[in-house]
Amino acid sequence: MNQTKYIFVTGGVTSSLGKGIIAASLAKLLQARGYRTTIQKFDPYLNVDPGTLNPYEHGECYVTDDGAETDLDLGHYERFLNVPTSQANNVTTGRIYLSVIEKERRGEFLGKTVQVVPHITNEIKDRMQLLGNSGDYDIIITEIGGTVGDIESLPYIESVRQLVWDLGENNAIVIHLTLVPYLAAAGELKTKPTQHSVKTLMESGIKADILVCRTEHEISDEIRNKLALFCNVKREAVIQSIDASTIYEVPNLMLEEGLDVVALKKLDLPKKAAPDLKNWNTFLRRLKFPKHTVNIGLIGKYVEMQDCYKSILEAFIHSGAANETKVNVISIHSEFIDAENIKEKLSGLDGILVAPGFGERGIEGKIEAIRYARENKVPFFGICLGMQMSIIEYSRNILGLADANSTEMNDKTKNPVVNLMEDQKTVTDKGGTMRLGAWKCEITPDSLAYKIYGKTSISERHRHRYEYNSQYVEQLQKAGLISSGVNPDTGLVEIVELADHPFFIGVQYHPEYKSTVANPHPIFVSFVAAAVKAKKK
Repeated sequence: MNQTKYIFVTGGVTSSLGKGIIAASLAKLLQARGYRTTIQKFDPYLNVDPGTLNPYEHGECYVTDDGAETDLDLGHYERFLNVPTSQANNVTTGRIYLSVIEKERRGEFLGKTVQVVPHITNEIKDRMQLLGNSGDYDIIITEIGGTVGDIESLPYIESVRQLVWDLGENNAIVIHLTLVPYLAAAGELKTKPTQHSVKTLMESGIKADILVCRTEHEISDEIRNKLALFCNVKREAVIQSIDASTIYEVPNLMLEEGLDVVALKKLDLPKKAAPDLKNWNTFLRRLKFPKHTVNIGLIGKYVEMQDCYKSILEAFIHSGAANETKVNVISIHSEFIDAENIKEKLSGLDGILVAPGFGERGIEGKIEAIRYARENKVPFFGICLGMQMSIIEYSRNILGLADANSTEMNDKTKNPVVNLMEDQKTVTDKGGTMRLGAWKCEITPDSLAYKIYGKTSISERHRHRYEYNSQYVEQLQKAGLISSGVNPDTGLVEIVELADHPFFIGVQYHPEYKSTVANPHPIFVSFVAAAVKAKKK
C-alpha cells in the first residue's frame, strides 16, 4: 500500500456516547480483515497529560510501555487490538501548545506572529500523521475528544478539515457519532439533535461521511432514510449503534451494520477476506455463559466512579472468561472500613483486591482489609499501593513494628517500610516524573509468581513514586513475607507473597494495563481461579 489512510471519529450532542468503543470496534474489524490498524486520541483539555488529574475528574490514567500517562481510551484500544500503544497515540491541547510555545521561544517561526491557524493547526496535523508516516500502519483511526461545537475542540476540527483536504479524495473520511434519543412521553426516537450536530460540523467545513447513531431502541428504515437525507450521507452510511450488554459485543454489532465495509468503500480499499473473529467470539461465549460465579471485593478509595478502576474491571472480565467464571466485583470504600466493621464488610467475599491510589485517605481501611485476607486465608491480590499496604500490615502485625508506615502517609515514622525512591527526592514537578512504563522483573523459581507466569523474566508497567524500603526486606523475608520478584537493574522488590496462604500476592506494578481479550493477564487469571477454588471449599 502506497499511502496510509485516515479515519477521523468526532462526536456530537453529548459526551460519553462511546467514541472510543466505536473506534476500537472498527479497528478490530479492519484488523481482522488483514489491515494494519492503530488508533490515536486527541484530547481538548489543557493538561499536558492526564497524569496530574484526579481520577474523579477523568477516570483512571492509563500507562503505556514507553511511559506515557494517557487517556483511559487507550486501554480500550489495546484491549481490543492486542497491540501496544505509545506516547504518539495520545495528544492533548496542553502538549500541542507547549510544543508550539517552545518552538516560538527557540525562534523557529522566524519572527512570525504565532497564531492558532496555522501554527497550532499545523502542529496538530503533524501529530495526527506521526503514526501514519512511520510506515507501520495501513489505516490510522483518530478519535477527537469532546463534542462538536465545544470551544476547546475547534482547533482539532479545523485541523481535520484541512487534513481531509490535504490528503485528497478517498484517503481520509469522517465518522460522526451522535445520539438519537428516545422520548418516552412521545413514544418515538428523535432525529433533530443529530441533525443539529451534523449542521454544526458542516458549519466548520466538514461533511460527515458516515453517521453512527447511538440509540436505546432499533432505528427504523424510515428514520435511517430521514437521517440520510437531512444529514447528507448515503443511506448505507447511517449506522445504528444500539446499547449492548457488554462493550465486547460492539464489534459484532458493527459488523452486522456493515461499518467496516462502508469505511473501506469510502477509502477505496478492498474488503479482503471476511473478518476472522473466531477467537473473539469464543471469548464472548465464555463471558456470556459462565460455569462459576465468584464475588471479589475491590477495596479502593475512588469506588464511586467506575472509570477510576477501568483497567482492573476489564481485566476481571478477561480473566473471568478465561476461567468460565462470572466475576461480581463488589466495590468497597476503604475509608469506611475499620476493625469493628471489617467482618461485616468483607464476609462472603471469595477474593480481595486492594487497589492502587495516592495519598493517605482510606489507607487504614486497606490495611485492615489485608489483615482480614491474610488471617482468614481469603485469596488476596494487591496492586501498587495495595502491595505497599501489605508490607505495612505485615510489619505492624507480624514483626510488631506498630508505627510502620509509608513516608507518603507519615514522613515522621521511625519505621518507613515504604519510602520515597531515591531518584524522586529531588523532583519538584508532579507531571510525568514518577517511575513510569515497562520495567523488567526477575522472578524467583518455585514461587507463586513463577507458578503464575511460568518464567523467570517478565516486563510490566509501573506508575509510582514510593518503594519497598530495602532496609527492611531481609527482616520481613525471615518473618515470612517473601520477595519473589526483583528489578535486576535497581534491586527494587517488585513482588511479595506468602507461602502459608492459598493465594497472597502483591505487585508494585500495574498488571491490569496489559490485560487484553486475546491475552488475559496471568495474575488476574490465577487470582480468579483461586477465588473459584476458595468458594468450592
